Amino acid sequence: MKRDQIETVHEDDLFDAILALKTPDETRNFFYDLCTPAELEGLIDRWRVAQMLIQKTPYRKIAEETKVSTATIVRVARFLNNGFDGYKTIMHRQGKL
Repeated sequence: MKRDQIETVHEDDLFDAILALKTPDETRNFFYDLCTPAELEGLIDRWRVAQMLIQKTPYRKIAEETKVSTATIVRVARFLNNGFDGYKTIMHRQGKL
């Protein structure tokens, strides 16, 4: 197997594990085990920023309220608008779009 194929197998294994979670508590516990506090905080921050961007919140206000750097806000906005539609898929399913 090529390295890319190996990585895809492991990536799929992780995503399958996430899909197997059934409750918010199970999910929280899995991510607490999987991520460092800083990694989890980064994920939470990016998700919050994406939701605020969808609501057309100005970048400065997002930065003030979240304490996230403008570089992170720009990065989230780029993926929100030109990414793989992951943010939008979940927001749509949750009725946030």
